[in-house]
Amino acid sequence: MTRRVPGAVWHVGVLVLLAVVLYPVAWVVASTFKPSAAVLGDLRLLPDPATTANYERVFDGVVGIEVGVFFLNSAVLAVLSVVGTVASSAPAAYAFARLRFRGRTTLFAVMIATLLLPVHVLVIPQYVVFRRLGLVDTYVPLLAGKFLATEAFFVFLIVQFIRTLPPELDESAKIDGAGQWSVFRHVVLPLCRPALITTAIFTFIWSWNDFFGPLIYLSSPDKYPLPLALQLFIDETTGSDFGALMAMSVLALVPVVLFFLFFQRFLVEGVSTTGIKG
Repeated sequence: MTRRVPGAVWHVGVLVLLAVVLYPVAWVVASTFKPSAAVLGDLRLLPDPATTANYERVFDGVVGIEVGVFFLNSAVLAVLSVVGTVASSAPAAYAFARLRFRGRTTLFAVMIATLLLPVHVLVIPQYVVFRRLGLVDTYVPLLAGKFLATEAFFVFLIVQFIRTLPPELDESAKIDGAGQWSVFRHVVLPLCRPALITTAIFTFIWSWNDFFGPLIYLSSPDKYPLPLALQLFIDETTGSDFGALMAMSVLALVPVVLFFLFFQRFLVEGVSTTGIKG
């Protein structure tokens, strides 16, 4: 009996902590069914009275633009970011992990050093460059770096994963006549599936939730992704529709959650079936 008491206390403590962590999320979801005027002044979870008017206003659009346009814009940016990051980071990581060339160690150290550089330091020079190229108010500034392996974190992640793969696999493929590209494509890349899926998951989430980048480079509302479109419900001069803001925020979370749940399965399978055993 005495042994069960600490266990019960521990479980109760965990449940209390879970409730504290999940309360803001539950409050946001509940707020989507409250009248807009009562959102900020009512901390109760159960709306009284409940209404679906917030979702109706969201689907009616904002500033004359349908909500589907914002979802499409976010999807385009997120999907292209995933494709660009994975397609560029994997070959760069393979070069750092497997190839031998002059200056490899120095270049790898410089790449790692960029992780210590605040992103805001580069905002002004990058904006000036894209401005002179006439690419402001397009998606090019938001996507160009993804296809050029500028995401040092993901390159480093894949490099570390490749280094855990036995070099004997590469040597066996080369004995069979495979070149560097064939080794990368048919041997290393399939075994890097967990690292690639991890890269895809984080890239999708970060791109979908990115507010700062679109705020800097986009000025046309019809090109706004969801995070930037949310601010259209807030008007400092007249009135702010917090109910519709909460409803659109919840809708914006759905694709991220579904993407994570779908690819998490492949991530677990990739780890369990990687085949690297003693």
